[in-house]
Amino acid sequence: MIVTLIVLCEVGFWVLLAAGLATRYLLKMPRAGLALLLCEPLLEVVLLVATAIDLKNGADPSWKHGLAALYIGYTVGHGHRTVKWLDGHAAHRLGGGPRPPKPPQYGKARARYEGRIWLGTLVGGAVATVLLLAAMAYVGGDGDTSSLKAWMYGAWRAVGIHGVIALSYVIWPRKAPAGSGEAVPAARAEGARAGEEPAGEARAGEERASALAARDPQHVPDLAVRRPGKDEEQV
Repeated sequence: MIVTLIVLCEVGFWVLLAAGLATRYLLKMPRAGLALLLCEPLLEVVLLVATAIDLKNGADPSWKHGLAALYIGYTVGHGHRTVKWLDGHAAHRLGGGPRPPKPPQYGKARARYEGRIWLGTLVGGAVATVLLLAAMAYVGGDGDTSSLKAWMYGAWRAVGIHGVIALSYVIWPRKAPAGSGEAVPAARAEGARAGEEPAGEARAGEERASALAARDPQHVPDLAVRRPGKDEEQV
C-alpha cells in the first residue's frame, strides 16, 4: 500500500503542478492557480499519515517506510525549487513574461549555485532522518528497525556525495573560454574593482581620439594645440 501511495503522490504532484500553472497563465486566474500549487504539500502530509497508520496497525518497518521518508524529505528540500523553475518557464511561454535566466556556468557564480542546490539536499536528508528516527522510536526496541537505519545512512551518503560535487566547483572553478560572452563581463568587473579601464576599451578610446584629430584638425581644442614659440613668431 505504501509503495502505491508513493506513486500516487508523485503523479498527484505533477497533476497539481500542471493544473496550477494552466489555471494561472492559460485561464488568467492567478489566485486559483496559486491555491492549487499550495495544495502540493498536502500530498506529503497524506503520505506521512498513511505511513504512521501502517506502522500503528502492526506492520513491520521495511524499505517501503524508508522510501516514503526519503520521498518526503526530497520533496521538502527540492520541491519549492522545482515549482519555481517550472513557474518561470510557464510565465515565459504561456504568460508572455521574460525568459528565465539560465544558471551560471563558470566561476564563483556557478559554485554558489551548486551550493544552494546542495543545501536543498541537506534539508531533505535532515527531514528524512527526523522521520526515520520518529518511526524507529514509535516501533520501539522490540521491532526490527535495521531497514530504516539503512535508509537513514543512505540518505546521508547521498548528502555527502552531493556535497563533494558542490565543493569541487569551489576548489576547481570552471573558467569561461576566452572567446565566450561570460569572459568579458568578468574581466570588466575585475577591472572596475581595481579602478582600471580594460585594455581593449582604452585602446579603442585612443584610436577614436587620434582618428578625430587626423580627420578634422579644425575641431581639435585650442588647449591641445601647442602655442608658437618666440622664434616662430619672429619668422
